[in-house]
Amino acid sequence: MATGKIGVTTENIFPVIKKFLYSDHEIFLRELVSNAVDASQKLRMLSTFGEYKGELGTLDVRVSIDADKGTLTVSDRGIGMTAEDIDKYINQIAFSGAEEFLSKYKDSANNIIGHFGLGFYSAFMVSDKVEIVSLSYKEGAKPVRWSCDGSPEYEMTEEGIEKDGRGTDIILYIDKDSKEFLQQDRIDALLKKYCRFMPLPVISGKEQEWKDGKMQDTDRDKVINATEPLWTRKPADLKDEDYLRFYHELMPGAEDPMFWIHLNVDFPFTLTGILYFPKIHNNLDIRKDRIQLYCNQVYVTDQVEGVVPEFMTLMQGVIDSPDIPLNVSRSYLQADSAVKKISGYISKKVAEKLASMFKDDRKAFEQKWDDIKVFIEYGMLTDEKFCDAAMKFALLRDTQGDYFTLEEYKKLVEPEQTDKQGNIIYLYATDVQTQYSYIEAARARGYNVLLMDGQLDPHFIGLLEQKQEKTRLVRVDSDILDRLIVKADAKDAGLTPLQIDMLSTAFRSQIPALEKTDFIVEFQSLESPELPATVTQGEFMRRMKEMGAMQPGMSFYSEMPDSYTLVVNTANPAVQTVVEQTTESLRTEIEPLRKEVEELNKSIADNRKITEDKKDTPEADDAKKAIAEAEKKVGELRSRQEKIESDYAAGQPRLRQIIDLALLGSGLLKGAALDAFIRRSATLL
Repeated sequence: MATGKIGVTTENIFPVIKKFLYSDHEIFLRELVSNAVDASQKLRMLSTFGEYKGELGTLDVRVSIDADKGTLTVSDRGIGMTAEDIDKYINQIAFSGAEEFLSKYKDSANNIIGHFGLGFYSAFMVSDKVEIVSLSYKEGAKPVRWSCDGSPEYEMTEEGIEKDGRGTDIILYIDKDSKEFLQQDRIDALLKKYCRFMPLPVISGKEQEWKDGKMQDTDRDKVINATEPLWTRKPADLKDEDYLRFYHELMPGAEDPMFWIHLNVDFPFTLTGILYFPKIHNNLDIRKDRIQLYCNQVYVTDQVEGVVPEFMTLMQGVIDSPDIPLNVSRSYLQADSAVKKISGYISKKVAEKLASMFKDDRKAFEQKWDDIKVFIEYGMLTDEKFCDAAMKFALLRDTQGDYFTLEEYKKLVEPEQTDKQGNIIYLYATDVQTQYSYIEAARARGYNVLLMDGQLDPHFIGLLEQKQEKTRLVRVDSDILDRLIVKADAKDAGLTPLQIDMLSTAFRSQIPALEKTDFIVEFQSLESPELPATVTQGEFMRRMKEMGAMQPGMSFYSEMPDSYTLVVNTANPAVQTVVEQTTESLRTEIEPLRKEVEELNKSIADNRKITEDKKDTPEADDAKKAIAEAEKKVGELRSRQEKIESDYAAGQPRLRQIIDLALLGSGLLKGAALDAFIRRSATLL
């Protein structure tokens, strides 16, 4: 029997492993099974090259539980180890020094294993003691037993050891805090998570069947994994049903994906995998756990941030690359140059696939567009290279249901929708029903209106404006048509200052109160006299509010009141009648009040000049008192004027009807105001 100390420059290596790997303690099983698979694969390779002459037999990995003994055993029939091998590969751990080790890797549990080959030592995270019983494939080799209780001391002997056949058994004596790993269901779940696609059969217990009123073991081994997953096979050998079947194995219960990409590259790195495009239903559900990362068919993680571009977290599937270390931390992934190349390659392949689909069958691509629109827009917003590629196949849909590429749409609207400054104006709607009257008015003018009702469209609109020179996108209800696409100087409204003053208060006073909503009133002589008034919502603030609702840093915009403009069309006959009647009815009372206000304002201005020219004098003090008295009087006169105008307006059903028609057209007339409108309409009829 040999005894000794494991060759490590610090004696607290096992407490360090337990402490810093504890959050990932379940990966011990993956590490041990991976090592067993490697040992078996190495034997197969030696046999292929003629360096092993014996029979390979069945190469598999077995995981067995002995609850009575409190042990979990991982067994293989691979190359096995001699005492010399164990001394070299188990007893000697090459560290440059404890201080460097702890300072460099204490914050990254995965890096400890990944950089120093400590996969075997992960067994001590869940064990009080670990034994190795191994017999090398080499002719004349003797079986050897090695054991360690988690301290640097170990025991190793070749005396009295019996083992049937070559290979290695790793026996874990599970500690009291890890008894869950003596439960068959728990072990099976971990094997299915980490080992479901390993290249050799992984056996865990026996298949069960219902017998005598309960589930009982049969004599058939329970194989956990599929040794030839779909991504390892050639695309030419696969049918659509193969891809769909594999997808539903990965995503039980999910509806069929729209399409998929089979990745297969061997230069400048090796990468295989299958990525599926699920139906997103216009719902931006970003999750980081729907793409599984493998290294030579060994599960690594489903946290693929850094491995794939962010927008591809909307996809589902698997990626397998031996160029990504089996154990990786997020910071390592983000910094690794190979990983960055892989990310760029995947983005390129996805763009190529979409471009090919568009080119090969545009009609089918258009039918899929509404389902993949969120994915493509998200990609264009977050990945510059993907955006450049997607500019050729990204589509715009108008309110008539027709689809256009970006270039096609520009050519379509440029002749009619270019303003006097040379800007091409893209009109868009977000709701065909509530903005129907605005859309129809624009179409009657010969304009086209896009439908931008997607979750990301508020951001995508900004991207389009950025990517396309001299192009602006404005919602069709954000202003009157004459001001959305300005082709000539605006006509004068034809009102005197007195009329504007009286009518502004009259109209504003009759707008029904809406929670967190402000209105301003404007008068404009429009090209079309048909509509007496229109409600618009300014493009900038509305867009900021929409984006603020999605972005935490802009939430203050979403809390601001909605701001609307009631644009009264003075070219409309009904409005002209209201103007004439209001002027005739109010002029006699309002003109003297306005004249007095003008005189008071002149007095205020004169007294302010005195306060500036004669500071700190009795005259300045008198002037300040005069200003205060005049301002108070102006306020009283304005309140009196507004009351007269408001009281008059309240008795003018035609004026209120004009307002309610505009509110109705914009979807803002609701509740009691809507009921009053209906009753008033019946009376007017």
